[in-house]
Amino acid sequence: MEENRSVKLSQWNALMLEGLRAYGWSNDELLQRVQERNLPEDHSIYEFDYQELAAFAAAEPETFESAVKNGYSIKYNTLGGLRSWIAVAYGLESEVNREPGQESVITKLTESQKNRLESVLSLGWTVQAEADKPGVYRVVPTHR
Repeated sequence: MEENRSVKLSQWNALMLEGLRAYGWSNDELLQRVQERNLPEDHSIYEFDYQELAAFAAAEPETFESAVKNGYSIKYNTLGGLRSWIAVAYGLESEVNREPGQESVITKLTESQKNRLESVLSLGWTVQAEADKPGVYRVVPTHR
């Protein structure tokens, strides 16, 4: 299988993958558990049905394996989806601004968290540092 960092996942599949990553499994264990459908029940606010992710992984095994091992980007982000991804991937709460022309997700991140977030963002989004607030970033649509 060739390495491809540009594998694309739906926002929901990306959230479910990050939900499973929270269990601390190695990539190989995560892949094996998904393949065997040996997955936990999710009792979070998201109520992930990890069997849906297993069905996706069975239908597109190369895509799923590459996403787990080499990273992925999200096909299409929304403000709420970005807030949720940050919460699931990092356990952090973010502020969402839905005011027209000011749409953004504001969050405090480490440098490595910021770099990973940038790598998963869909086209049309960018991460900007907040002036005078070290470690605080604003995720904004680039069409402004």
